[in-house]
Amino acid sequence: MAETMLAVVKPQAAPGAEIRDVSIPRIGPMEVLVKVDVASICGTDLHIYNWDRWAAGRIHPPLIPGHEFCGHVAAIGNEVTTVQEGDFVSAEMHVACGKCLQCRTGEAHICQFVKIIGVDTDGAFAEYVRIPESNIWKLDPAIPKEYASILDPLGNAVHTVLAGEIAAKTVAITGCGPIGLFSIAVARALGATTVFAIELNEHRRKLAEKMKADHVLDPSAGDVTAKILELTGGSGVDVVLEMAGHPDAIRTAFDIVRRGGRISLLGLTSKPISLNFSEDIIFKGITIQGINGRRMYQTWYQMTALLKAGKLDLHPVITDRISMKDFSKAMERLTTGEASKILVYPNGVK
Repeated sequence: MAETMLAVVKPQAAPGAEIRDVSIPRIGPMEVLVKVDVASICGTDLHIYNWDRWAAGRIHPPLIPGHEFCGHVAAIGNEVTTVQEGDFVSAEMHVACGKCLQCRTGEAHICQFVKIIGVDTDGAFAEYVRIPESNIWKLDPAIPKEYASILDPLGNAVHTVLAGEIAAKTVAITGCGPIGLFSIAVARALGATTVFAIELNEHRRKLAEKMKADHVLDPSAGDVTAKILELTGGSGVDVVLEMAGHPDAIRTAFDIVRRGGRISLLGLTSKPISLNFSEDIIFKGITIQGINGRRMYQTWYQMTALLKAGKLDLHPVITDRISMKDFSKAMERLTTGEASKILVYPNGVK
């Protein structure tokens, strides 16, 4: 094996990134080296690339970003027992401490001391990535690589949809970025009766239609709340999956959920949101859930089962495929609002 590899590197605390020749990671006794087949770009990667306020407060360059990928095991540490060279794998990139109260009570996905590969340590926008054995997820070779590379955001969708009852429920999804779009497919696969997709961006609305949402609504073109109440007999929807994190979308979520319904919140807000607790929550008797990451590893079993059963068609969400050397072009595509999920191929598009 060569000693160096190509990688996307965030070299300093400033906008942009570079393609560099760097050393291949050295693995410890309980670590796995994976040769990356396909990685995918997340909104977090765009924050890091643009070097916004969040990135400036969290990221410590130099860093190789990237936390969504699949590949084949290239080498294993001498104490690794659960995988072997050649295995087709992905990974849970949230590395929990294993010692805090949350980790020790089955809530490792909200570990107090979590470290994220590709955010806190070098990630998968490279030819090789180093992963703890405990975080490796072995994959059925029948799962397409392009799907295997997006298990991280798909897991967010599966976790959010399955945070409560979904079969025979009416569902509204506010925000149709990749995770919101995936949620349409997951909700339909798991028996939702009617799916409403609410999105400002025209390109994303078209994708929501391709994902087979029953009603795709533009909040800038009319009263979304009135329309949903009309279509639900005045009751509102059983479940709202909030993916946008925008104050207007969150306001809409509370307006359209029925009394006794559920709101699952995944979208991240940039500032505090005002709510009337009496009218919006208490008198309506609703359940509100904060959703963070994927349950370790319940969600991974659930989404793998859905994929193996052929229940999910995710292809419309994958809009671009690029070589890693063209990473900056991918960032430009995302800023146009006309791209959704972009796949990155370290050794060129195949």
